[in-house]
Amino acid sequence: MADPKREELQVKEKKAILAAVISPSSHINKEQALDELRGLVETAGVKVVGTLVQSREHPHPATCLGKGKLAELKQMVKHVDAELIVFDNNLSPSQGRNIEEETGTVIVDRSELILDIFATHAKTYEAKLQVELAQLLYFRPRLKRLWTHLERIEGGVGAGRGPGEKQLETDRRLLDKRVSELKRKLSEVERRRERTVSHRFDHLTVSLVGYTNAGKSTLMNALTGADVYIADKLFATLDTRTRRWELPHWGEILLSDTVGFVRDLPHHLVASFRSTLEEARQADLLLHVVDSSNPEVEHHIKTVYQVLDEIGIDHQDAILVFNKTDKIEDRSKLDVLRLKYDNAISVSAVSGEGLDRLTQTVIDRLASGYAIVEIDTPVGNGKLLSQLEDHSLILSREYSSDDSRVTLQARIARRFLPLLKLNEETELKIQGEEETFTADRVPEETVNKL
Repeated sequence: MADPKREELQVKEKKAILAAVISPSSHINKEQALDELRGLVETAGVKVVGTLVQSREHPHPATCLGKGKLAELKQMVKHVDAELIVFDNNLSPSQGRNIEEETGTVIVDRSELILDIFATHAKTYEAKLQVELAQLLYFRPRLKRLWTHLERIEGGVGAGRGPGEKQLETDRRLLDKRVSELKRKLSEVERRRERTVSHRFDHLTVSLVGYTNAGKSTLMNALTGADVYIADKLFATLDTRTRRWELPHWGEILLSDTVGFVRDLPHHLVASFRSTLEEARQADLLLHVVDSSNPEVEHHIKTVYQVLDEIGIDHQDAILVFNKTDKIEDRSKLDVLRLKYDNAISVSAVSGEGLDRLTQTVIDRLASGYAIVEIDTPVGNGKLLSQLEDHSLILSREYSSDDSRVTLQARIARRFLPLLKLNEETELKIQGEEETFTADRVPEETVNKL
């Protein structure tokens, strides 16, 4: 049988059958096994014309599905005239090739589908680089399955390749060269992003993280009044967006909306998007936004924590936010969640319910990272006064009778205290502490005790 025609990955407007192999011990209900995959293919623009689910302990090593189910799938393809089959499993190159040969239909696995969605939604230079890199790393071991021009070619003077070299080997070498180029460009982008984020030292930053379609962008709009793009589909947001958030009686901070996660997110994709998630890594506080109306809410929470662990982001102090409470018909389900996650905040970004409590919780949590200090210094101490103007909130300012000295009360990040330029003529007191500091700087061990 001839190989099905495969061009550049594109599943939009195709008729597809959804298939999956799930373990009997899996938390996923067989009736709901394809719900998330259906959401993914609808996001990609695919028309679903059939579904097939097999329950077995382990996928078949050669064809993922068992022999009987594979025959059933083959008949279904003919009956509904499907153009592709989308698996909720991640298939090995040999599994994909064997199923294609058996059914005569293009096979797309979960990772390939997600990569297609990301490629469609990538708008910025950085996102496009990240998606292309992830695609190339995914497709490299699958070149033999993707292309059919693998005949041996003649070598020759100036041909740039050895005699009898396979086209596959040439393609693989070109792919590896492009991968190296993309990694270099992404490394440059990552260094620029790190510099940009680190220069926000004087701004508090809060990052929204969570499962895709949990309502992060809607919540961002509700909190900041920003006009961030929102849509009721998976992976509507790929690029990190940062907006100013004015906290009552506190001041302005930065709020970032990051790419959403999903279970079994392709490893290459996670690795490629590390720089995009630099905002979350450097944030003073994480808001873990959860769709509380989703029946898989607890699994979504675990999935997000797993991805954060994989990319090295500490989530121990994250605030759990149960969003979309307006969509919950049985309120007892929300009560059960509240009992299990007693520190979580319940909100509705659409109706505004709970947003005041969330804002106050953020203020209280951020306040623990700040100290109120009183500094008495000569008015000519320009370096220190400039530091305070740039990196603290001045609460009060009093001058001596001869205007030679000034006493400032300021709220400042504890992490910035050791960097203050003190001298012999300057005294610094930390509210709640008896010791007075003069000269050099506040020692790190003192800051850590606060």
